[in-house]
Amino acid sequence: MSAGEKVDGRDGLSTGEDARGAEGNRAVRVVVADDQAVVREGIVMLLGLLPGVEVVGAARDGEEAVALAAELAPDVVLMDLRMPRCDGVEATRRIRVGHPGTEIVVLTTYADDDSLFPALRAGARGYLTKDASGEEIVRALRDVTDGRAGLSPSVQRRLLEQLLERNERAGRSGRPEPAGRPGGVEDAEAAAGAVVGRPGGGVERPTGSGHPGGSSGPGHSGDPGHPGGLGGPEDDGLTERETEVLVLVAGGLSNQEIAGRLRISTATVKTHINNLFAKTGVRDRAQAVRYAYQHGLVRAPGKRVT
Repeated sequence: MSAGEKVDGRDGLSTGEDARGAEGNRAVRVVVADDQAVVREGIVMLLGLLPGVEVVGAARDGEEAVALAAELAPDVVLMDLRMPRCDGVEATRRIRVGHPGTEIVVLTTYADDDSLFPALRAGARGYLTKDASGEEIVRALRDVTDGRAGLSPSVQRRLLEQLLERNERAGRSGRPEPAGRPGGVEDAEAAAGAVVGRPGGGVERPTGSGHPGGSSGPGHSGDPGHPGGLGGPEDDGLTERETEVLVLVAGGLSNQEIAGRLRISTATVKTHINNLFAKTGVRDRAQAVRYAYQHGLVRAPGKRVT
């Protein structure tokens, strides 16, 4: 398949019978944008082997990505960032303005702040690095089409770190951090809106060394949309093992990595995660990460507060 071309689902690399996923859901229709032919073709081939994904086109730069988005109306554009003519950030902005029904998941080599924040501010709903597994890519594609953020754990952690660092600086100085600073609070807040799945970039932030004012969970007063109880993990009924799993989730580890670290099965990890979700009132891993930071379980990646 050459760049800038549509892909017929029957002749191209579609997945499943009649382009349907493993559970009978309609496959996610994807356009792949990457300026390196070998990488682009490899991604197309990989996606073609995965359930629930139908590759409908491929672009070698942002201009072609915008054109294919207009012509094919894909569910998602899997977007590289550094491309000639029109880079991924500008292409993301143009697609989101002109074709709001198409979501953007960034797939890039770069995870630095200068790449991450502009992409999310431009409207990308997902952000993965190119060491992501096929399973992670499919999950991100499905998440963004279902209205959730499709961010890797390391990206979620970086956004929360930015907000916490900003709060600590503001607390020391006694005044808000200046707005408009590249990679600063404006970028972090807009991006964190995607992390916690709150439209408009709004995010509830820690307000002190204890728990955020108004935070609540099942059985507590306060904001019902805010995960976690006033009393923290113990009062929410988390066991020592569930708290340990929560800390590892906040550290960016996958279920498989947590299983290896704790020497338990991935099924047991999933059970612990489901239990801690129910007890704390969080809806997904992103909110679990936020809960861990807000309740003082984590202050730096993988570092438990004792």
